[in-house]
Amino acid sequence: MFAILKKEINSFFASPIGYLVIALFLLLNGLILWLFKGEFNIIDNGFADLSSFFLLAPWVLIFLIPAVTMRSFSDEKKQGTLELLLTKPISLFNIVLGKYLGAFILILFALLPTLLYVYTVFQLGNPVGNIDTGSTLGSYFGLLFLVAAYTSIGVFTSTLSDNQIVAFIAAVFICILFYIGFEGVADMLSSSFIEQLGMNAHYKSMSRGVLDTRDILYFLSITVFFLVLTSKRITTKGIQIKEGKILIGVLIGLLALNAISSNYYGRFDLTSDKRYTISESALSIIDNANSPIQIDVFLEGDDFPSEFRRLQLETKQILEEFASHNKNIVFHFLDPIADEANRDTNIQQLSNRGLTPMQLSVEENGKSSQAVIFPWALASYNGVTVKIPLVKNKIGATQQELVNHSVQHLEYAFADGFSKLINPRNKKIAFLIGNGELKGRYIEDFLKTVSEYYNLAPFTLDSVASNPEKTLDQLKDFDLIVSAKPTEAFTENEKFVLDQFTMSGGKSLWLIDAVAMEKDSLYNTGKSVAIGRDLNLTDFFFKYGIRINPVLVNDLYSAPITLAIGEGSEARFQQFPWYYSPLVNPESHHPIVNNINLVKFDFANQIDTLKNAIKKTILLKSSILTKTDGTPREISLEMTTEEPDPKLYNKPYQNLAVLLEGEFISVYNNRVKPFTLSKEINNSKPTKMIVVADGDVIKNELGKNGPIELGFDRSSGQVYGNKEFLLNAVNYLLDDNGLINIRSKEIEVSFLDYKKAASEKTKWQLINILLPLVILGVFGFIFNFFRRKKYAK
Repeated sequence: MFAILKKEINSFFASPIGYLVIALFLLLNGLILWLFKGEFNIIDNGFADLSSFFLLAPWVLIFLIPAVTMRSFSDEKKQGTLELLLTKPISLFNIVLGKYLGAFILILFALLPTLLYVYTVFQLGNPVGNIDTGSTLGSYFGLLFLVAAYTSIGVFTSTLSDNQIVAFIAAVFICILFYIGFEGVADMLSSSFIEQLGMNAHYKSMSRGVLDTRDILYFLSITVFFLVLTSKRITTKGIQIKEGKILIGVLIGLLALNAISSNYYGRFDLTSDKRYTISESALSIIDNANSPIQIDVFLEGDDFPSEFRRLQLETKQILEEFASHNKNIVFHFLDPIADEANRDTNIQQLSNRGLTPMQLSVEENGKSSQAVIFPWALASYNGVTVKIPLVKNKIGATQQELVNHSVQHLEYAFADGFSKLINPRNKKIAFLIGNGELKGRYIEDFLKTVSEYYNLAPFTLDSVASNPEKTLDQLKDFDLIVSAKPTEAFTENEKFVLDQFTMSGGKSLWLIDAVAMEKDSLYNTGKSVAIGRDLNLTDFFFKYGIRINPVLVNDLYSAPITLAIGEGSEARFQQFPWYYSPLVNPESHHPIVNNINLVKFDFANQIDTLKNAIKKTILLKSSILTKTDGTPREISLEMTTEEPDPKLYNKPYQNLAVLLEGEFISVYNNRVKPFTLSKEINNSKPTKMIVVADGDVIKNELGKNGPIELGFDRSSGQVYGNKEFLLNAVNYLLDDNGLINIRSKEIEVSFLDYKKAASEKTKWQLINILLPLVILGVFGFIFNFFRRKKYAK
């Protein structure tokens, strides 16, 4: 076998045709990947990966490998040496294996120079080395298994004729049939079984850096089957009845083995961030889908910037992962503005459904243009439809950063959408009223949002005075209470009921203003006095481990205030700095705040954490340039004209939102109780509580047509992350299946250094196009030099 292998390699490199075949492979890859404009161009795409190469390689190899293998047995037949070879003391399978390994190693020689591509992307990454080596290694493994299958097909077709051209055409045809032919038939018949017979379905996953034993077994099965078929073909007798039965037995055995492997398999995601490993909590949601979930994704179009083509690809790949787990996940990519005649109508219809379009800047050939996309998906299940946002907005983010945030958000976005469709709303939230909390119209947008997940109801503590135990029992029917900016003090009876709710395992979200100060007062009179607000909750929170101080957080990193300047027809609106509206950029990776937009506060207070057994997580805090202003204090709009002294901002990172988790001790433990309960609890079950030192964080503005989206600032057009923060907080407090924890998953899209790539473009084009050819030429010269020297003796 080794003698045959050595002969194959020597004869290939002794022929100029061998070098021509490899040179064409390297030249074709080099030109398409590094020079020609198009979706495969690595530099133009701007991503620090080789996905373009692994997408292109199977098509180039479809022609390269048959060119290498076409002479394996057809040449032996033509020259009449096959009969001589069969008389040698070596088994038929070893003869085939020697030919096969010879061709396989030759293909490896052709692939070896492509490692220059890895080096190039490594050097052009932002920063240098910003390439996922695990994913790249896994993708090369996938390519090698594809090469193994292609080569076995090529060796087999070389037995069909003594004409090398016939062998070449037959190999190309069968390789295309296996790579995309079965997939095309599967699309027509809507058969997943037929799709699994094709190579593309198995290579697709491996080319991303995910090794699955089912895919590996498939390629090995194809390889073994065609090698066995080849060994039966090369006999002078041809395939007899006995050999035919053996082949059928091998085929059935391989099919059975693959069928068994579909239930018992291992899957290894080699990507550094495990981006193609869907979390168990997300998969458990779609396990309950027993009828099709139809997903229409509107990320389709020809003029996408490269960053959004990546978002399109990542969206497609994550949906494929969901679909591989449950065949009821069916998705289609649509371009809603492809039809020029109905373009405006489609845009209007989608906008009416809340799917707002997005304008992008497209840079191509040094020219800037605008493109419109709809970064949304619609998922439908049993007659119910939900919209799924695919873009994760963040104020001040570049298009690269926008896509990075969006890719990181994809799994949660789809899992959240599926959960809305499949899981019934079985949790109940009580929004407290009766202590001067914000009225419904001021929290309407948040109520509408959270109602998609949970059952909501208002709850008053007024009946505590007459029947406290009944009130407590009624409150225990709820899983979470929300107190949105109370302005009237809680009585001891009310506090005891709320405390016992917590002791019984109830969750709570507190949005507290410890200082009485409203923007409306400022707009009406130009000035107002900020004073401490006594809600009678100091001992309540103190026992649980925090203290809300009646001070105002003054932060240089803040949202502006919009004021009218001038009078009458000369009046105009202008924005001024307003340091009592901190803009918080969450830096924590906790799932509540990970990857969310800036959160806007108004007249926020500061929270101290106290030592006790409760676990405390700081969710939001002010910037490094912060100070605290005590109360009472006069606040005036004239402050907008005053220049701040940065030296006074020497109290950085003031706590604004804190998560408390653990087993709480009752506020009334070892204290006289306001009233007697039939069953008093002094130590809680494990539970959670979130305290935010600002009630306005949940408040939406009111427009002419009703409430405006929470977090939307009319003057700037910006959408802050208030709604997402509060929704995440509620989901975290009530989450049983761990869905919210998906948000803490870190996925990083690796980009090239645009400036470096542009300035060094010619250099790297020459390296990747010409250097592989130079290496091949040097190898050929050395090989033939030593070969001539050897045979000259």
